[in-house]
Amino acid sequence: MVEWFGDWLALWMILVALALIFSGYPVAFSLGGTALLFAFLGVEFGYFDWSYMMAMSERTFGIMSNGILLAIPLFIFMGTMLERSRLAEDLLQTVGLLFGPVRGGLAIAVIVVGALLAAATGIVGASVVAMGMISLPVMLRNGYSKELSSGVIAASGTLGQIIPPSIVLIVLADQIGVSVGDLFRGALIPGIMLAFLYILYVGGVAIFQPKKVPALPKDVRDANREGLGRRVLFVMMPPLFLILIVLGSIFTGVATPTEAGALGALGAMLLALANRRLKFKTVRETTYETGKLTTMVIFLLIGATTFTLVFRGLYGDIWIEEHLTNLPGGEVGLLIIANLVVFVLGFFIDFFEIAFIVIPLLAPAAAALGIDLVWFGVMLSMNLQASFLTPPFGFSLFYLRGVAPPEVKTSAIYRGAIPFILIQLIALILLILFPGMVL
Repeated sequence: MVEWFGDWLALWMILVALALIFSGYPVAFSLGGTALLFAFLGVEFGYFDWSYMMAMSERTFGIMSNGILLAIPLFIFMGTMLERSRLAEDLLQTVGLLFGPVRGGLAIAVIVVGALLAAATGIVGASVVAMGMISLPVMLRNGYSKELSSGVIAASGTLGQIIPPSIVLIVLADQIGVSVGDLFRGALIPGIMLAFLYILYVGGVAIFQPKKVPALPKDVRDANREGLGRRVLFVMMPPLFLILIVLGSIFTGVATPTEAGALGALGAMLLALANRRLKFKTVRETTYETGKLTTMVIFLLIGATTFTLVFRGLYGDIWIEEHLTNLPGGEVGLLIIANLVVFVLGFFIDFFEIAFIVIPLLAPAAAALGIDLVWFGVMLSMNLQASFLTPPFGFSLFYLRGVAPPEVKTSAIYRGAIPFILIQLIALILLILFPGMVL
């Protein structure tokens, strides 16, 4: 009995970590605590040597000195500054006026701005909250369906997961072992394709159910048309220019993602200064939010690194790789299992948790089967995006619930997300069928 238990220590380690995470215990401590517990059990059963743990200090130092991960706080700062200085709010209002005369124009404007905020922030929560506070009351006031309005806002906010410079892509690049720039470049077309599919859906609703997405009344359009050209020039163009500089510098190889993130953070501050909104309160709130999110990521990385070290010491990585590479169907079998596991786990746990626990187990098997890891990372990112919308723990749904008016029920938010979850699955299938769209 003891020998049987010792042979399956790696599997028990995964199950215990997942049980702790599902119980609501902090993920970083769930991973680190499970690792220490099973390191002790491994020593007792003769399957682990304490000398493995000597590598932990070196690995922790490696995390803290990782230049690639430095891009995370910089892009968080850039996005949070645009949101706190209300530049994102101005952008949304301007695009809304441009698309207002068209049926479904407000919904299309939300999708377009969602894509722009994704390219400017890479932070899902900030995008959903900003658009929920600004556009949801306007959409409801102009007769839009509660379900469609909620779904469009929640789904558009998740574009920050797939459109670079996404924080998720930076984490995935680190976990898979590929260049951040390559993953950014590969995710660009799939991200734009997903936004386009959202717009097609809204267009279909406008044709077949026009009452759900009316155009803005003429008097509302006329009242706000004065100075529209000036707003487009001075409100829309500067953030677009900043996005082009940041992404262009990465794609052309002029700057590393970290250097581009620093440029984006400085650019966001200059835009706020130019609009006379660079106040001490704004800087303080932005710095606090950046520090909080960055600390969470670092602690998750340290916990995940401890977990991975012990898991490998128990030969769990070899066990996982043997099983995944010997699945029926080879590459196809691995892709089916990988996508099913990630999609199902997305119903219950956060994308960071999946990235730190599951991806390091899948990536070696994918590499062993000769799968392009950049394409594999983009595919997983597209799959992970659905985790923000899938009940019961879809984070976009919670973010929107926090800022939605009382008349928008939680059930309406959940129903509104369903079509967009299906659209994301369609986009995932297209990405698998046409891998050439990953540059």
